[in-house]
Amino acid sequence: MLSMYRRGVIDVRRLEALVAVHRTGSVSAAAASLHYGQPTVSHHLRRLEAETGSVLLQRVGRGVRLTGDGQRLARRGEEILGLLERAEAELAAATQLRAGHVRLAAFPSAAATLVPTAIAHLADRHPDLTLDLVEAEPPEAAELLRAGEVDLALTFAYPGHRDVDGVSSTPLFDDPLYLVAGDGADLAGARRDGLGHLAERRWITGCERCRAELLALCEVAGFAPRIAFASDDYVAVQSLVAGGVGVTVLPGLALRAHRHPDIACEPLAGAARQVRLSSYGAPPRPVAVEAVAQALIAATPG
Repeated sequence: MLSMYRRGVIDVRRLEALVAVHRTGSVSAAAASLHYGQPTVSHHLRRLEAETGSVLLQRVGRGVRLTGDGQRLARRGEEILGLLERAEAELAAATQLRAGHVRLAAFPSAAATLVPTAIAHLADRHPDLTLDLVEAEPPEAAELLRAGEVDLALTFAYPGHRDVDGVSSTPLFDDPLYLVAGDGADLAGARRDGLGHLAERRWITGCERCRAELLALCEVAGFAPRIAFASDDYVAVQSLVAGGVGVTVLPGLALRAHRHPDIACEPLAGAARQVRLSSYGAPPRPVAVEAVAQALIAATPG
């Protein structure tokens, strides 16, 4: 009986032979439909009976018919073979980039600058590839990668940063940092005397987790900044600077994504963050994921 079937012993070719007999009504017709010799189909059927411990076919005159167990297994076999065909078709479509679904995490300024260019690149070359985007700062993106909720992430890191275990990152480019003020006078003083010129000014920073680089730059200049406001929203930060609340430091991508007309900017020599393409686990990446990675690389400045 089929209740004696042991998991993992059914050969797909033998199941295919049984389904073919069920569809065509005879061993000879099944052999013709499968492009096998009749002895081959008969061999597969005998082995299938031995492996399942069940009588699947009965001799009737010069032909055969399926038993109840044989019919039940054949019906399930049709489902199994259909799922296998579907899986093969989906894998073939993804491998040949006729289709594919990739999930990308990106920090906000990258989502506003690099990602649209990459999407245009993909739409031109791989129009059937679907890309889902979620905004996430690097720590959240690393967790999404580890949890398998995204396939790729655009992240950034400052000097001394180490990747989260299991996450591997490829450097894309250095994103320079800029001193941002409400007028050119602060910038002129900083050019002349360094950041120390702004020691008495109020500062606007990123959130506590993200302000480490600003604090390090001020420490090198010999002071601790007086923090008036903290936000990771680069649009809000620029508006605060334009309104005279304080001065700040912003990366180039943030200024490329949005530039308030009433601010002045000056690059800080030698100060930058490294923009990275991050993924989880060792290469190679699936073909669709690699296509998105290459589109992001093509979208990088310079």
